[in-house]
Amino acid sequence: MSLNNRDNPHRSLVDNAQPICIGHRGAMGHATENSLASIRAALELGVRYIEVDVYQVEGELVLFHDHRVERLTHGSGRLVDYSLTGLRQLRLPNDEPIPTLAAACQLIDRQACLNIELKGPDTAAPVCQLVEQLIEQGWSRDAFLISSFDHRQLAWVRNHHPQTLIGMLIYGLPLDDAASAEQLGAMSIHPSTEFIDQQLVDNAHQSGLRVFAYTANHSDEITRLSQLGVDGIFTNFPELIVPATTPSATRLSWTKSDR
Repeated sequence: MSLNNRDNPHRSLVDNAQPICIGHRGAMGHATENSLASIRAALELGVRYIEVDVYQVEGELVLFHDHRVERLTHGSGRLVDYSLTGLRQLRLPNDEPIPTLAAACQLIDRQACLNIELKGPDTAAPVCQLVEQLIEQGWSRDAFLISSFDHRQLAWVRNHHPQTLIGMLIYGLPLDDAASAEQLGAMSIHPSTEFIDQQLVDNAHQSGLRVFAYTANHSDEITRLSQLGVDGIFTNFPELIVPATTPSATRLSWTKSDR
């Protein structure tokens, strides 16, 4: 199934407002990435849009970025080769266990929108199942944005949960990715900052796509991206983007952000 610009109910042309700040793996410049402490730090900094990475292990959704566990735990090997019991015994550098996505959502408690990046195989279905449960509990559907480099998983989301927002992560130099994202029915493309120029932003906007740039951690790069008109910036240091006092929003949304 593909949706063109006219068919996609989530498409809206962007304005020239300041780009939204997206806390990268929480606020990983302040606490261990993808930990509850990192998410808590992001919320305390006033972040209203948070990105996390998700794998599925024995039916449980856990927050972790790497394919292997060595960099962030005392364990070794591939994360997906662990049993859930074994995974629960690992500790992050801040001595926290690897958190579940459910625990992260409980902590956020509708204070922020969530970008869930699908990292491991067969992750789309359980993520969508959890999202549906959270919507039943009062979350807004458009508080969730599901993204991935694995565009096959995004296609699964689009086919089985067509009202769910999706964002297409891009490797390397974007060529016809705006067209691919449009065909997929994505709300946004997520290119690396080094490949973002005015033409990319303009082409995406002309296709009704938002541009969320990863990852900018210096003020000069944030200024450059803002001047190009990107719609959101992933950062490890949200204080570089969010104001010291962030007004609370009555209804947070990826489609109608309080920028």
